[in-house]
Amino acid sequence: MNILVAGGAGYIGSHTVVELLSRGEQVVIVDNLSNSREHVIDRIERITGKRPGFVKADVRDTGKMNEVFAQYKFDAVIHLAGLKVVGESVEKPIVYYRNNLESTWVLVDLMSKYKVPSIIFSSSATVYGETDQVPINENAEYHCTNPYGNTKMINEIFLKDVVTACPDISAICLRYFNPIGAHESGQIGEDPLDIPNNLMPYITQVAIGKLERLSIFGDDYPTHDGTGVRDYIHVVDLAKGHLAALDYAEQNPDLGFLAVNLGTGKGYSVLDLVHTFSEVCGKSIPYQITARRPGDVATSYADPSKAKELFGWEAEFDLKRMCEDSWRWQKCCDKFI
Repeated sequence: MNILVAGGAGYIGSHTVVELLSRGEQVVIVDNLSNSREHVIDRIERITGKRPGFVKADVRDTGKMNEVFAQYKFDAVIHLAGLKVVGESVEKPIVYYRNNLESTWVLVDLMSKYKVPSIIFSSSATVYGETDQVPINENAEYHCTNPYGNTKMINEIFLKDVVTACPDISAICLRYFNPIGAHESGQIGEDPLDIPNNLMPYITQVAIGKLERLSIFGDDYPTHDGTGVRDYIHVVDLAKGHLAALDYAEQNPDLGFLAVNLGTGKGYSVLDLVHTFSEVCGKSIPYQITARRPGDVATSYADPSKAKELFGWEAEFDLKRMCEDSWRWQKCCDKFI
C-alpha cells in the first residue's frame, strides 16, 4: 500500500512510519515541522534501511496537498497532524480549533476527490473526560473537559457524517491513552522543541540534568497516592495499533465509522511512573507538587478489548520497558544528528 502519514515526523508518526516501512509499505510523510525535526527522516532510514517520501508542508494548505495527492495516488491516510497539549489548548483555543479541524477537513475533501478509501484518525481518550466508568470502553459518552478534547470529538463527529454521506470512505478513530517510551534503537523518541509539556520527556530531561525538577500538577486527586492515574502505553505498541487498524480497514471496506481504544487497560499514577523511572535510571527524580492544571481528570485507563477482538491487537510492553526505552532515547538522542 501507498500510505500518507500526516504528521509523520512527530513522535507517534515517526514510530508508525518505522513499522510501516519495516513491513514493506510505501510511505509519504507530510509535516510542517512545527513540533518535530527533519533529521527524523534520516533516523527512520537508518532504522529501516528505507527512506520515506517527505513533503514539508502544512496539511491545511489545500493547494499543496492537492499536488501531493495527485502525485502519489494514496491507498490510505493516517492522520496524526494535530496540536496536542491540553493546557495550551485552554490558553489558545482558537489556534487549536483552527489547526486540528481544518487539517482533517482538507484531508477528507482530497480523499473524496482522489478516491482514497480509508483514514486512520489520531483521536484521544480526552474525548471521554470525567467519567465514572473505569476502565473506559468505547460506549462511554463524550464528556470533554478542554478545547483539545473538543477538537478530537468534533473531528470524530465530522468523520461519522462524512462516511454516512460518502460510503466509499471509511474512518477508524484510534482513541489513544498516554503514549510514552521510544524505539529500542534509541534513535527516535519524543523530542519536544521547547520545554516539554508531556510527563515522560520532562522526567527524562530532569534525569539527564537539562531541567532542575519535575512539577506534578496536583496531589489531591481521589487516587491511591493523590496524583493523576493514566493508562501509559508504549509508543511502539501504539504504532503497531495503526497498522492493525489499517489492515482492518482494508479487509472491511464497508465498515463506515469505527472508534477503538488503544491502551493497556492498566492505570498508573504520576508518582508510580516517577518511581519506576527512577529505578530504571538509578537516579532520584526531584519533583515539586503544584496546583492542578485546568482540564485534567483524576483517573483514566482503557478497556482495550475491542482492539483485541477486531484487530487482533494488544499492548505488549510493560511500564518498566517503557521507562527503559525512554531513558535510552534520552541518553542517545543527540548522538545521531
